[in-house]
Amino acid sequence: MSNARPVAKMTDDHAALWATRLDLGTLAVDQEAALEAWLAENPLHQGALLRAQATLAYLDRGRALSSTAVRQEECRASNDATALDRRRFLRYSAGAGALAAGLGAIMIVPRLGRDDIRTDIGEVRRVPLADGSVAVLNTASRLAVALRPKQRAIQLEEGEAWFQVAHDKSRPFVVKAGDVRVRAVGTAFAVRRRAESADVLVTEGVVETWIEGREGSLRRLTAGDRSYVSAGVQPAASTVQNIPQEVERALAWRSGEIVLDGQSVEYAVAELNRYNRQHILIGDTAIGRERLIGYFRTNDPAKFARAVAEMTGAQVVEKEGDLLLTQ
Repeated sequence: MSNARPVAKMTDDHAALWATRLDLGTLAVDQEAALEAWLAENPLHQGALLRAQATLAYLDRGRALSSTAVRQEECRASNDATALDRRRFLRYSAGAGALAAGLGAIMIVPRLGRDDIRTDIGEVRRVPLADGSVAVLNTASRLAVALRPKQRAIQLEEGEAWFQVAHDKSRPFVVKAGDVRVRAVGTAFAVRRRAESADVLVTEGVVETWIEGREGSLRRLTAGDRSYVSAGVQPAASTVQNIPQEVERALAWRSGEIVLDGQSVEYAVAELNRYNRQHILIGDTAIGRERLIGYFRTNDPAKFARAVAEMTGAQVVEKEGDLLLTQ
C-alpha cells in the first residue's frame, strides 16, 4: 500500500506548524535555519506552507468577522505550545485543506519567512501583506512585519513607507518609528522616519499618533493631515497641517517623481540624492537658495541638474562621479 497519504499528512502538519510560527512573529535564528532546511528537503514543502498560510489568514479573518466565532483557549506556555494549538485548529477546521487549495490560486502571500522587507537606493517597492494590507516602500527603507493575532505590528527601521490598511477592528495596525507610534484600523497613510521624529501623512481615514511612554501626546489625524511628531523634545512636539494637495505632492515618490512647488534647490537636491548613488553637489549657496516649480523624475539626477543650471544660470561639472552645480 502506498505511503503517499501519511507523507502528505506529515508535510501538511509541518507546514501548519511553520505557518503558525511565522504568524506569531519573527523567527529566532535557529528557527530560520530549520525552516530553510525543511524547505530545501522537498520542492513540495513550499507549496504546502503557502497553502497553510493562506488557510490561517482566512481563518483569522473569519474569526474577526463572525460574532459567533469560537474563542480559542490562550496557551502561554511557549510559542511552540501556541503553535501546536493553532496547528490543531488548522487540521480540524472543516474543509481547511480544500479551502487552502482554492485560495492558493488567488491569494498573494509574502515570500516565506520575510519578516524583514527592504528596498535598495532608488528602489520603490509595492508589497502585499498576508492580512490584505499593502505596503509601498520608498528608497533605502526597511520594515519588520509581525502580523500577530491581536495586533499587526510594523517596525519602520529606516526610510519611508505608505500603507493601505485592510480593515480589521480586532487587530489594530500599529507602525513604530523609533519612539513614534501610528495606529490605524482601516485607512491609508505614510510614515517617514527621521532621527528622533517622524513625518505622518494621511491620505484616507483616521490615524492616531503618539510618543511611546508619553500617551498624553496622542493626536488624531484625518485625511489630508500632515504631522511632524518629535520624540526628542519635552514635551513631545506634534504639529498638524491639513493640506491635502501638500500630502499628495509629498507622496509623488510612489510614481517615481518629486514635485516641487516653490521649494529651494537645496531641499530638492537633498531629496533627490536619497534615490541615486550619483549625487548632486551645490557649489554655491546662492544656487541652493533658488526656488523651483516642476515635476522631476527621481531616477534622473543629470536631467534635474541640467534643468537647475538652465533656470539659475549655473554650470554642471562632473566631479568624481557626482554632479556639481557651480557658478
